[in-house]
Formats: sequence, structure tokens, C-alpha cells
Amino acid sequence: MKAKLYLADDTVLSGKAFGAQGETVGDLIFYTGMTGYQEMLTNPANSGKILTFTYPLIGNYGLSREDSEALTPWVQGIIVREYADYASNWRAVSDLDMFMKKHGIIGISDIDTRMLTRILRRRGRMKAVLTTYDKTDAELKERLHADPEPADLVARVSTRHVQRIPGTRIGRGSGKRVVIIDYGCKMSIMQALIDRGVDLVIVPYDTPASEILDLGPDGVLLSNGPGDPKHLLSTSVPVVQQLLGTVPLFGIGLGHQVFALASGADTIRMTSDHRGSQPVKDLLSGRSLITSQNHEYTVEPSSLARSGLIVTHLNQHDQSIEGLMHPKHSAFSVQFYPEASPGSEDCVYLFDRFLSMIEKYQERPMGKRVNAERQRAAASGDGDGKHTILEGAGA
Repeated sequence: MKAKLYLADDTVLSGKAFGAQGETVGDLIFYTGMTGYQEMLTNPANSGKILTFTYPLIGNYGLSREDSEALTPWVQGIIVREYADYASNWRAVSDLDMFMKKHGIIGISDIDTRMLTRILRRRGRMKAVLTTYDKTDAELKERLHADPEPADLVARVSTRHVQRIPGTRIGRGSGKRVVIIDYGCKMSIMQALIDRGVDLVIVPYDTPASEILDLGPDGVLLSNGPGDPKHLLSTSVPVVQQLLGTVPLFGIGLGHQVFALASGADTIRMTSDHRGSQPVKDLLSGRSLITSQNHEYTVEPSSLARSGLIVTHLNQHDQSIEGLMHPKHSAFSVQFYPEASPGSEDCVYLFDRFLSMIEKYQERPMGKRVNAERQRAAASGDGDGKHTILEGAGA
């Protein structure tokens, strides 16, 4: 069966269909990694995207139970040069074609994906229509322009209920409680904290600051997620403003951008997205890091003066801001994924930096008061039975 891809600049590409049949519209993005297609398909930050893979063969190791970043995939469609219809991997429970049919994801193969990536790098953000129907270019153009710009991507992927996940009870984070504000959090981020013994409480993206503080957190993590951070100006940004100075904060991905906005900085759309591996300099340690990235917005450098934020990480390709910290409050953020998944593990130390920040904060008068209040609440049984209990990140 044939499939067709129609881009907003009127470029038309034809190929072979695989996966589900149908038609979809989304923002066209690319991923340059050699592995990690399952993580990209299931990353909530890719909600509303049509994903182009530059590596020429996708699907050869199938899909496993362990490598998903969410319970369901979030992409609208995928574009590949060649897909493997046979999975060779002892962990595989499904091949790519079967997985896509099950979840209604449309695929197109036999596309020069590196040529397509050059178009995206040169011309910037672009919407596209991917279809398996026999339609004219004029019909696809009409379909493209009739599709509204999504403004509720975070609401689509965020949890709707408070969830609790116990830590492993070993590691330096044992006994600590971190609230994750869920803008579309990856499971591997949760797992990195669970493995360090941290108890997690995951809350919806629009949870008021007062309700978050009532949970007695030792720290708050602002998660990764999809879309424009300015869509959260009326919901999440005021919450983070209220949390600043009252509890240690760690922002990742979209959470990094929300932290910047809450501190008075600005964000802008990038001309060339960051997907896959990117070299980053940690200005605090002097180390050069290989990071895993997936974003199209960045913090505007000229806006930092009014925010007071300090740059901690810089991209070594384009000098864009990759990390920030607040000079007065226990709060920092990074644009990339510290747990990678997929990618290098150069940056996992940032989770330990977060735990160190929590430990230092707990020695302050405010931190001691929060601990005492939480212990009193635990002794009285306050909150028992009110929330979902999950027995691990994969639940």
C-alpha cells in the first residue's frame, strides 16, 4: 500500500505504508539517534508529532516491555528509510508494524529521511499531513490548513490523579519524598529517583502550590513534556513562582523552561530543534557532556538579566542555554534528559546533585520545619487511602 507525506512548504513525498491505515496531521520533527526508537515513540514530549528517523533501518530489535517511557505511544506517525518487518531480540514482545497497528500509528517508509531532515533544519518548524488514502495534493493542503494548532498538549499527557510510587528503600534518597509535577514525565526519570530510594508523588500539571506543599515534599521535580511553555503561563508558571524559595526545585526539559518563565526569563522557538545527542559544557565542573535532547524551545539569553538566573550549562554547538540555577533559592534546571534513555549516562549525577540540594535545605530552619510537619502528618495517618498506589514506574 502507498502512503503520502505533504509538508506545509508544499513538498510532497511518496512511499510505502506500514502500521495503521488512515490520515494524521502533526508537527514534523526528526531524531538522529541510532537506537531508542521505542523510547521516542512513547515519550509524552512527542505528543502531536510526526517523527522522522535519520538512521536508515528502524525496527530491527522490536519493542520490549522494559523500554517504554509511557504506557502508550504518543506520536502521530513515523517516517523511516526502511523498517524491519522481523524483530531479532530476545526481549522483543512485538515487532514495529504490529505495535503501530495496535496503537493506530501511521508509518511511511522508502523516504530519504536525511534529505527531509535537511529541509527541516533549513526551514524550521513545519506541519505535515501523513496519509494512506488516495488524495490529491490540493485535498491534503486543505486538510493541513484546516487542522488547528494544539494548545493543550500538556493537559493531554499529564496524569489526572495523584499517584504514589514507593522508592527502593536503599540509596541516599531513602525516606525522601519528591513531588513530580507531571507535564508529561518519562518513566525513566521516575525510575532514576526510585532507584535512589526516593518516594514519588506524581500530581497533575495544574495542581495548586498549596496542595503540593500539603503533600510534605522534600523536593519538587518539574518534569519534561510537550509543546510551548508559554501555554502554561496561566497554570503552571504561577505555581512554580509560589514554590520558589519554599522547597528545592529541579526542572527537566519543559520543566526547565517553566522554571525560567517563573523566574522572569523568556523562552523562544528555536530555528533548528535539538533532537538526539548534543555536546554540552557543565560550567560548574568544567566537564564536557554528551546529552540526550528533544526540544524545540529554548531560554532567551538576553532575558536572563531581569531573572537573576545563572547559566550552568551551554550547548557546545550553538551556545544555547542548557542549564540554569537560582542564586538565592534551592532550584536548578537542565534542558536535556539527565537519565538519557536512550543515550549516554554522562548526566545522571544531576539526580545526586538534586538530592544533595535537598539534604542541605533540610539543615535550614525552613527545611527542619517541613520535616517536622510531615512527620506529624505521617504519625496521624493523614492522607492514607486518598491516592493511587503504584508498585513501580511501569505500573
